[in-house]
Amino acid sequence: MLGRRSLFLLLPLFAGLAAVIGWPLLQTVWLSFTDAQLGDATGNFVGLANYAHAFRSHGFRHALGVTITFSLSTVAIEMVLGLLVGLLLDLPLRGRGILRAILIIPWALPTVINAMAWRVIYNPDFGALNALLTQTHIIGAYRSWLGDPGLALASIAGADIWKTFPFVALVTLAGLQNVPRELKEAAYIDGAGPWMRFKTVILPAIATPLMIAAVLRIIDTIKVFDIIWVMTRGGPANATKSLSIMVYEQAFSFGNAGYGAAIALLSVAISVVLIGGYMRATRAQTASA
Repeated sequence: MLGRRSLFLLLPLFAGLAAVIGWPLLQTVWLSFTDAQLGDATGNFVGLANYAHAFRSHGFRHALGVTITFSLSTVAIEMVLGLLVGLLLDLPLRGRGILRAILIIPWALPTVINAMAWRVIYNPDFGALNALLTQTHIIGAYRSWLGDPGLALASIAGADIWKTFPFVALVTLAGLQNVPRELKEAAYIDGAGPWMRFKTVILPAIATPLMIAAVLRIIDTIKVFDIIWVMTRGGPANATKSLSIMVYEQAFSFGNAGYGAAIALLSVAISVVLIGGYMRATRAQTASA
């Protein structure tokens, strides 16, 4: 009886989710099988033609490569950097409370503001990065970080890493609070070095929070739009055009709603594949350890 009552009380929640998420998702799936144009929500049924066109399209393959490169590189660096910073801030350092508060600032900034700030830092004429690197003689002349196709994606990745690695660091700090001090002391007394204590005591305790953080970051980076749109709008020469930028262009700039919906669903499928591969690799590594 209690189960039925609980289910009844949850019905409004389920109804809201179905209306806000379920119905638009079904509409998107249907659109992906049509040649619907923007403003015409019906279109003609074309089956898998949109998906076939996407896989034959050089533009889609390029956007897919940009998205996967951006996702894997930023998530990998964020996880390592966030883990190291989290471990550092867990040490009994003087003023670590202030350092933890400062750590939150980049993550708390809205993405658009973060992107605009980094556009100024990367400015080829008066940007702080060029000034710093030239004055320290690391580079000989100012560079156009966002105007060079070979540097633009890495520059955006740097801005994204600066904003989001604090999230991983905070997750690491939260996981470290669940590591019993007795286990650390026992490992130290047994003669385990810093690496062995990390591998056998600390890492197993924070593995699950880190996996959740990595999954969330993979989802965010696969659907990345705002930071790229503000900094380069997919340029120069499409060097930073991600799948989300391509979806926006196809659906709203070119009016190809059906084709845009197909690309959007393909990006979701790619997210599922990457997340599944990461979780499987993580579980296999944990089992072997």
